[in-house]
Amino acid sequence: MLPLKIATRFLKSGKGQTALIVFGIAIAVSVQIFVGLLIIGLQISLVNSTIGNQPQITIRPTGDTNTIKNWEIIVNQVRNVDGLDKISVVAAGNASVPNDNSILPILVQGFDFQSADRIYGISDSIYQGEQLKSLKQVLIGRSLEEELGVEIGDKLPILTPDGGVNLFEIAGFYDLGIESINKSWVITNLVAAQRLFGYRDRITGIIMTVDQDRLFDADKIAARIEEAVNNKDVEVTNWKDQNKDLLSGLEGQTISSSVIQGVVLASVVVAISSVLSITVLQKSRQLGILKAMGITDRDASLIFVFQGLLIGLIGATVGIALGLGLLYAFNTFTSSAEGTALIEIYIDYNFIIRSWVIAISSSTLAGLIPARRSLKLNPVDVIREG
Repeated sequence: MLPLKIATRFLKSGKGQTALIVFGIAIAVSVQIFVGLLIIGLQISLVNSTIGNQPQITIRPTGDTNTIKNWEIIVNQVRNVDGLDKISVVAAGNASVPNDNSILPILVQGFDFQSADRIYGISDSIYQGEQLKSLKQVLIGRSLEEELGVEIGDKLPILTPDGGVNLFEIAGFYDLGIESINKSWVITNLVAAQRLFGYRDRITGIIMTVDQDRLFDADKIAARIEEAVNNKDVEVTNWKDQNKDLLSGLEGQTISSSVIQGVVLASVVVAISSVLSITVLQKSRQLGILKAMGITDRDASLIFVFQGLLIGLIGATVGIALGLGLLYAFNTFTSSAEGTALIEIYIDYNFIIRSWVIAISSSTLAGLIPARRSLKLNPVDVIREG
């Protein structure tokens, strides 16, 4: 294609100028990639630390009742809702344990251990002892262990609100990484908790997680669950409703990232348009001769569109590589002495491809301004004036 060949020759004839503008585009795109992926990684780290190993959707009883009856029917109703990942049930109740001359409040969490373990990762969090093997065993958190000064195999008296005292054997200690949980949760078997609080076969909640790539659709999935259940005796809550401050912060980060990327793209367009406009003046004599030889105005203008495309293609590709390099360098130099990264790197390929396409498209569109200027060149005037 003639315009493409001429565009390539024009770029090669001014290698220094071409290299400079390619380098400018690469720097701009690298900043976009670095900032964008850094913010995405920060958002994912914040969300994971807040709700990573936690239920994202919960069904609770409403009104005066504190338990859910016929919960098996509800579980079956929501099991096939699009976007749900894991489902479990819990029978929870407030209780207390004696500690020297004081009483410590606790929250007894009775789990269907196999399904709950897939949500909370309880097995992986046990740092001493073992999993529950009987209805008279419990797991307690690191903070509660330190406060009570107990050991594996000790008997833990649990005081219920009705005045009852029940002895449980401590089977293990866990650390779920959340201080409030480590200090208050006493984990036991679902049936054990139901018997402890007199729930019979009822539960106090159905807990669910959503697909990892649909965390921010939890409110929409919760709405579908509510529609599927259609039960006035229960309510459906999701993590977005319970973490509005976090969402506001994440939205602010996204907006700031978009503003930075917009400014970067604008600078790319202005820079390319300016340089290629100068090229029109520099190559006006050659363009005049080409027009005199029969090249059409359309082909003449396409020369600068192709120049923008080629420059954007090279600059965007180099910029992505440079941006990823900056990201890994930042991750390396900001790691702790133990090698723990300050912010976990998350490579969003959709974001990278989208940035690459936008950069190339912007560069190509930037070539339209000098292309229009080339249409105004009169070959007779150009050749006569030199």
